[in-house]
Amino acid sequence: MVYPQPMALTPARRDVLVLTPWLAPIIWEGTFNIDILNEQFRLQNITVGLSVFAVKKYITFLRLFLESAEQHFMVGYRVTYYVFTDRPADVPQVGLGPGRRLAVLPVRSYPRWQDVSMRRMQMISQFLEQPSRQQMDYLVCADVDMKFQDHVGVEILTPLFGTLHPGFYTSKRDAFTYERRPQSQAYIPHDQGDFYYMGAFFGGSVAEVHRLTKACHEAMAVDRANNIEAVWHDESHLNKYLLLRKPTKVLSPEYLWDLHMLPWPSVLKKLRFVAVHKNHQEIWNR
Repeated sequence: MVYPQPMALTPARRDVLVLTPWLAPIIWEGTFNIDILNEQFRLQNITVGLSVFAVKKYITFLRLFLESAEQHFMVGYRVTYYVFTDRPADVPQVGLGPGRRLAVLPVRSYPRWQDVSMRRMQMISQFLEQPSRQQMDYLVCADVDMKFQDHVGVEILTPLFGTLHPGFYTSKRDAFTYERRPQSQAYIPHDQGDFYYMGAFFGGSVAEVHRLTKACHEAMAVDRANNIEAVWHDESHLNKYLLLRKPTKVLSPEYLWDLHMLPWPSVLKKLRFVAVHKNHQEIWNR
């Protein structure tokens, strides 16, 4: 391969943090060469899973999610979409490229959207304990009310990754909306914390995602037994887990943005995975 030589004294970008204190890269446009990465990952002959929950009225977002993933997510690689839903008959028929398939996993619903959200960790953990986990090398967990609008590829793959929350990537740690009550298993004091991670896009190797989801599920079970619910539910527990077990890559807000709530800042060269406009009350209450 022919490409520009990396220079030891010339950083890829000077306007953003590109490396965490524990030496995990932070993935921004301009910090990686996708051609080199594709060459390396194709040698490994990987398969990537993409899990998504389309429960209750959220099934309406599934077609756009899948169609946009076919255009932008792990193009050229074997991908299996794992759709967890209480409405299997409503899963849309979407044309899939070679080496890509869709698996529908029936799940039960819950009256409150908070319970639907929190049960995701349990369902993913239990799914990864089944033999089908051997069919993939990495699992990416995403929210369904989103769409891919630019390249999302193997640059994100690593044993464990989290994504910077678009509302907090410029904030001090004491402004993060962590769970602050010591009674909760998700508790993080004001003087602790690295970043605030969004629960809508995380993943890694099958073994590491299983470890994460199982730990978060068990922590939420302890909270439930103590009659406490973390302020941001499974996202609060995700943040506690990633504080204690540092991610091996951190994705910049390029990989999770909401143009309906935030303008497009110049520091983001691309917006890769973005929120779809919706009426929260209408969706949550159906």
